[in-house]
Amino acid sequence: MTSSRCLALLLAVSALAGCSQSGEEDLRTWMNELRATTRPRVTPLTEPKQFIPQNYVADSGADPFSIAKLTQALRRDSVQSVTNASLVAPEMARRKQPLEAYPLDAMAMVGSLNKTGTPTALLSVDKLLYQVRVGDYLGQNYGKIVKITETGIQIREIVQDASGDWIERMTALDLQEGKR
Repeated sequence: MTSSRCLALLLAVSALAGCSQSGEEDLRTWMNELRATTRPRVTPLTEPKQFIPQNYVADSGADPFSIAKLTQALRRDSVQSVTNASLVAPEMARRKQPLEAYPLDAMAMVGSLNKTGTPTALLSVDKLLYQVRVGDYLGQNYGKIVKITETGIQIREIVQDASGDWIERMTALDLQEGKR
């Protein structure tokens, strides 16, 4: 029984010791002194510059809203886009090939071979293996295979630029070597 009383007394003393201030008053004093002596430094703002409005003088330049200039620019752009569209445009009327349903980043070239002197590339798409040759179409941007080498495929894509004109873009699909 005496050991249990000693243990209870020891717990009571340690609980009272935990409730003591333990240097908290020193910390509060130091913080109050620091607040009293520290002054913030704020640099004063400079005065804003005076704005002096100026009159617009249109006598020296061309009128930017001239109907004649606008018509001329629109005519020039339409002629340029018609000639560009006749040179580069996707073949919308042809039948799509199976690999045109997949984006190029979903395809991986896993090999190449020569079948009767014709270079052929092996593509892996959705865990299936496809054989492609020069002239085949693939990808979602009207891509046409232009060249096949042992290490890659050169593809000519036809995409629209920011102004809506069709332009050619060359892309490559490189050989993906397996993990060894």
